[in-house]
Amino acid sequence: MAANAAAVDPLTQLSLALAAPADSKEQADLLTTLRESLENHPSLSILCSTLIKTLSGAGDSLLKRWVLDLLHFAICRSGLSIDARTQLAEQSLEILVGLLNDSNVNTVKVTVQCFPTVYALMFRSLCANRNNRRPWDILNQAKTRILELVWAPHVNNGVRLAAVKFMQRVILVQTRGVSDPRLQDKDDPNLSMCPTDHPFISIQALETEGSKLLEGVVRLLYSSNNPDVLSAVMNSWANLTKKRPNLVELVISSIIHWTPVQLKGQPYSVVRSVEKSVKILLTHVSRTPQGAPLVGLVQAALHAQSNRMEQAAAEEKARKAAAAEASRKRAAAATPVAEAPDSKRPKLEHAPTPPAGGAAAGFDFSSLPATLVTDLIVANLQAFTENALIGLVQAHRHKKAAGAVVATPPGVTATPPPSAPAGPARASSTTAPVTATPPPTGPRASIPPSEPRADRRRKSVTPPPAPTVKEEPVDPLKMDIDDEEMEYEPDKLNLEMSGEPEPVDEAEAALDHDMDAAELPLTDFKLPPARELDVDERDELLRKTITRIREGAKELVPHEFASDMADGHRTTSADMWMLLLVRMVTRLSDPAADAGDAPEEQDGAKAEEGALVRRSEIYERQDRLRHALCDYIMADFSGRARLATTWMNEEWYNDRVRWQQDRDWQPNYETWLNQVVAAYQTHADNKDRTFSRFLLDLPHVPQDILTMLRESCVEPDRRQMGFAALREFVAQRPSLRPEAMNMLLELTTHPDKITRGAAINTVKRWTPDGQPMADMIREFALQLLRRLQSRPKKSKEDNAEANGKDGTGEESSVVDHEQKSPPSPKANGAGGDPDDNMEDGQLPAEDIIQTSYLPEQLELPAVDSQILQHLELLFALSTRLPEFLDEIFAAYGGMDISVQETIQQLITPLIRALGPSHGKLLTLLRTFPPGADSLALRVLTIFTEHGRPSAQLVALVKSLVNERDLDARFLIPIIAEMDKADIVRHLPQIVSILNSTQEPKNLVRSVFSSIVTVPPETFGKVTSNLPRVRQSELLTPPELMVLLHQSEKEIGLKSAIEAIGICFSMTEIFRSEILAVVMQQLVDEPNLPTLFLRTVIQAVTTYRQLVGFVSTTLLSRLITKKIWTNPPLWEGFIRLARLIAPASFGALLQLPKDQLRELVDKQPSLKAGLREHVMKKGANKARVAGYLDIFGEDDASANASKEQTPAPATPEPLPVNPPGPQAS
Repeated sequence: MAANAAAVDPLTQLSLALAAPADSKEQADLLTTLRESLENHPSLSILCSTLIKTLSGAGDSLLKRWVLDLLHFAICRSGLSIDARTQLAEQSLEILVGLLNDSNVNTVKVTVQCFPTVYALMFRSLCANRNNRRPWDILNQAKTRILELVWAPHVNNGVRLAAVKFMQRVILVQTRGVSDPRLQDKDDPNLSMCPTDHPFISIQALETEGSKLLEGVVRLLYSSNNPDVLSAVMNSWANLTKKRPNLVELVISSIIHWTPVQLKGQPYSVVRSVEKSVKILLTHVSRTPQGAPLVGLVQAALHAQSNRMEQAAAEEKARKAAAAEASRKRAAAATPVAEAPDSKRPKLEHAPTPPAGGAAAGFDFSSLPATLVTDLIVANLQAFTENALIGLVQAHRHKKAAGAVVATPPGVTATPPPSAPAGPARASSTTAPVTATPPPTGPRASIPPSEPRADRRRKSVTPPPAPTVKEEPVDPLKMDIDDEEMEYEPDKLNLEMSGEPEPVDEAEAALDHDMDAAELPLTDFKLPPARELDVDERDELLRKTITRIREGAKELVPHEFASDMADGHRTTSADMWMLLLVRMVTRLSDPAADAGDAPEEQDGAKAEEGALVRRSEIYERQDRLRHALCDYIMADFSGRARLATTWMNEEWYNDRVRWQQDRDWQPNYETWLNQVVAAYQTHADNKDRTFSRFLLDLPHVPQDILTMLRESCVEPDRRQMGFAALREFVAQRPSLRPEAMNMLLELTTHPDKITRGAAINTVKRWTPDGQPMADMIREFALQLLRRLQSRPKKSKEDNAEANGKDGTGEESSVVDHEQKSPPSPKANGAGGDPDDNMEDGQLPAEDIIQTSYLPEQLELPAVDSQILQHLELLFALSTRLPEFLDEIFAAYGGMDISVQETIQQLITPLIRALGPSHGKLLTLLRTFPPGADSLALRVLTIFTEHGRPSAQLVALVKSLVNERDLDARFLIPIIAEMDKADIVRHLPQIVSILNSTQEPKNLVRSVFSSIVTVPPETFGKVTSNLPRVRQSELLTPPELMVLLHQSEKEIGLKSAIEAIGICFSMTEIFRSEILAVVMQQLVDEPNLPTLFLRTVIQAVTTYRQLVGFVSTTLLSRLITKKIWTNPPLWEGFIRLARLIAPASFGALLQLPKDQLRELVDKQPSLKAGLREHVMKKGANKARVAGYLDIFGEDDASANASKEQTPAPATPEPLPVNPPGPQAS
């Protein structure tokens, strides 16, 4: 078979299987062969990836079960690589989650069996994948659903065991393993593999949950009476102690204190099996290195367990001996006792075959479980048709009557001696009157054909006159007792076999005889009226009834629930008992009928008064019964929720029926439903889902219950219960869907972050495919967005006032949507477009949504928390439906500036989660609507603030800047990625944003740092050719400084001055040698920049070592360029000469006399120094005399000038007027 399977082509075999008739033997054989061929085939993962799509939404079929088993094998037990199995688990995750709610129990069990491996594989994958949160959310939903199966009552045992194994794997994953990465086992995913800064996997939360689950397993060990669950826990703990050595002490301490108290009443073999599992686990752990320190405790525990098992074995042996002794005594009592010992010997020589019921007569039926006996009785009764069963009953009655007649005459014994021949032969020779024995054709004639064949044969045989051949003695009891009677009346059988006469009740015999004689339909028969009970008797009767139902249900529920899960939904015995109980409570009496039983002879007033009194008594009695039932349910609500559901349904139905009959009927449904809800709230368990299922099954949910659920969603202790109930209402109760959905949507705007987040996570599961909920969520989210947009446009006076505040946004206003929104044209009777009469930025009043958690008036400037209440739902939905980003950008332009600034901050997590390669975001950056520039810029900034932009993003922004008139800030994030030509072209636009505020200054500084190379330390000293990455694409410091001077007109003088100041502040780049190169390059320009001399003054002020270069080289070059022809530059020249005096005196003497005279007239403090310099250096007396004529000879004035000569520490500001034409 294996060889044939290996030679099979999987695709061909699959095609044949799909073509075969569905669920046929042929298809089963083909799929079996295909499975064997796929187990080691390389195409296993590919075929599974294709076939898993067939599982979604498919009904139960052979193909579905085969595909699910194949998927389970591929993920959990195949030889595929970890990566292949991880990919397969990710592809099938959503489909497996859907199968958890399948109606077939086996499908649910196999699905749960897949999830231990799926959870471990997905956790390992998502620890490394930080951008894909959706599979993690789906995995958490599946984890919550499966863990519910561990604790929920009435779960199939196989499903529960699979859920327990999943819980143990979750504990392994959510605890810490080996911290050293070199020693970590890739097949053992755990919290140590997850980075601490993971964006959506919280290590602390998972570790806390894992600890709680481990505590839950320990509690399960001590509280469960299911031996299979206990064995599963023991078996899984061996792996836990091996992989988590730090938990060995906890496991050992939990096991050594365990005793089989909860297994009381279980068979000895079951208890022994669990004890054996405990012993194996303790022995295994004690032999491992982790358990070595605890060997003493383990040995003591094993010794105590050995004594406990020896005692249990002795008790079991004694019980079996007592049962055998009791059985022996019953068998001895059932043996007939002969009057004479001789008469027994012929019978022993020819002993007939014992009757079929002989073994059953000696069997101890009390040793069987009550449920088994009940099932046997029901099965035997169902084996007969109705007519056959009636015939058997009639035959039994006739035989009882016949036995009474035989026993009446004197001298005739009811039972012949054992040595007598068969009945008919014995009757012919007896000396007793023949009439005392009924003829064979009398009572036996009514025996139906279902009787034993021997009896039917005896009825037709005529008694022989005398026996000629010795016949075997036949026991007359075999003629009078059927097999069925022996099976159902063992006591009577034992009595008859003992030889004693059976007492017959004469009244019963007479009644049977009359009924047999008449055999007429009882058309006029009426039962006698029941005795009326008083109040105490009724209460006592009902109390006993409830006790009996409760005790009976304990035995019926576990056995019947298993068959209920296997056979589908059907009414069980427990359901019938509960229905009987609640109808006894809800329909105990008819107040209208009882109240009308007053005697007719009383007058009208007294009759009415008596009716009212009796009605009130009846109501009071029914309320007492309901109180008792309510107290019983609330004592264990999770275990008696089905009873509560049945009760509420009956109350609702009874109220409807009674109200139709009596319009004054006082309804009980809402009253007692509120009573149950109020009682549950006092001891509610946040993790218990029973209450939400109870509410889901109610026939009618009043408004106050929905209000209570809304309030529960806000309270931490009941939040989970409230959201679970509202979620189920939306998903499964269409009539309640609008109201429940509205509550959930309003809770998405709650001020509390935890409540709001829980509501958002609840509604987000229905997007994008959960209709009609998805459309409701979309509309609500967009209305919240429009609410931020709906504000009146500011008047011109307000705009003028805002402009006078230099954009600081200090004004504060309040937007009243209801009063300031323009009226709708439809309301005014006007036709056409309803937006014609509205200003920009306004919405009609009826389109503005309002919830109880949002302020009626949106305060401006915006408050971050209020804006987040409006937008957090929309942001969360945008991760699944990126189309919502279009709506955000479209509405952004119509919002107040303070709201826009808040949105820019709040949208940051969303943009980071989507990432810079998200197609929708890149499209929006290319096509964002007018007014959304700042939001697009914020998105671009987020993309680049922690890394370099991609080439795709750079190209997009460059084309965008070329196509649209955008703010220069769009260039800042990508300027460092441009080539030199683009940098030179766009840099003036960036520098122009400087406006004497700190934020633009910081931006420009960062741009300069990113586009300028840092010069080497040897710059200006030796030739250096040091390599640098992208050096050819960056600017050198001199190039940047020269570019700023050359572009001063494009930039603006104020912004250029500020940019040059930024350069001077970057002292690590713009050193003295760099500035010398800059000044040399600028002075060689044909047209000197206006800011040139201002830069020179700033340079010599910052670096005094530049004074020599400026005085000897720069000033002379400026004089040759006739600097005095440009007034602003001439003014700067004069100030520079004064600043560096006396180093500037040599260059100043190169000026023409007119310019020199003008210079000293403007700076008289230079005269004395120049005169002294001339006197020291002047060899030509004529020339000296000429200079002295300019500088003057007044000593007093010279002395005064000397006192004023000191140069200022900082240069005075220069005029920034545009320069005049320069002389060449």
